[in-house]
Amino acid sequence: MYPAPHAAAHPNRAAVIMASTGAVVTYAELEARTNRLAHFLRAQGLSRLDHYAIFMENNDRYVECCAAGARAGLYYTCVNSYLKADELAYILNNSQSKVVITSRAKREVVREALEHCPRVGRCLVVNGGSDLDERFEDFDAALAGLPATPIEDEWLGTSMLYSSGTTGRPKGILRPVPEEPPSYQMPLFAFLYKLWHYREGMIYLSPAPLYHSAPQAAVGLALQAGGTVIVMEHFDAEQYLKLVEQYRVTHSQLVPTMFSRMLKLPDDVRAKYDLSSLEVA
Repeated sequence: MYPAPHAAAHPNRAAVIMASTGAVVTYAELEARTNRLAHFLRAQGLSRLDHYAIFMENNDRYVECCAAGARAGLYYTCVNSYLKADELAYILNNSQSKVVITSRAKREVVREALEHCPRVGRCLVVNGGSDLDERFEDFDAALAGLPATPIEDEWLGTSMLYSSGTTGRPKGILRPVPEEPPSYQMPLFAFLYKLWHYREGMIYLSPAPLYHSAPQAAVGLALQAGGTVIVMEHFDAEQYLKLVEQYRVTHSQLVPTMFSRMLKLPDDVRAKYDLSSLEVA
């Protein structure tokens, strides 16, 4: 998730498009946004290999919240947005997160969780507004005025994943991160990049919650390639087909339940949409 090369070469190319609203984030905008957030995280005392967490639904700020850590040498944990307060508190403490980024929709869950998370110093709220109390700060207001240029000490960062917790509490998976610049591609991602035929100019449709590891990896690789990512806020079978046709989607990733829901659509509905642009499904 390192937008700098593509922001320089194709600043006006769409990096992220939100499916329901059509809101577009260009590569130039993504570059500036990730730099501002990286500066904010440094100002909070987060240095290489420190941790922060993201707890919110799919929205147009989610990708930058990950990408900032990926260029600041940090671990970022994307938390299942359906967790309850006690479950969230466990992950915040276990991951040793110092900052939490959430949304207005999830603010009350975070408020309850923070009562048990003394390590968390700041909590930013996307679309927070002006009526926040002292525990929270509006995301845009916190970043306003910070430099849109890179921090001086950029390093490769990555996500800290958690298991599903089917046997007891979720288990944190802390992958080693080499001391490399953010443009470096770790071997696993280099393998997936070739396996899934990523390329510049690709159009990737992401139908799943971005807190999941597979969508995180796929979106990150698409941006690494200089592609455009279409993010669905929620999965809807017919909307998915419509988006493939509308944006001439080349790449996507589906789980069996999503396929099943599309197969349940009437034949005449499925036949309305042209899916010939898909290269990898």
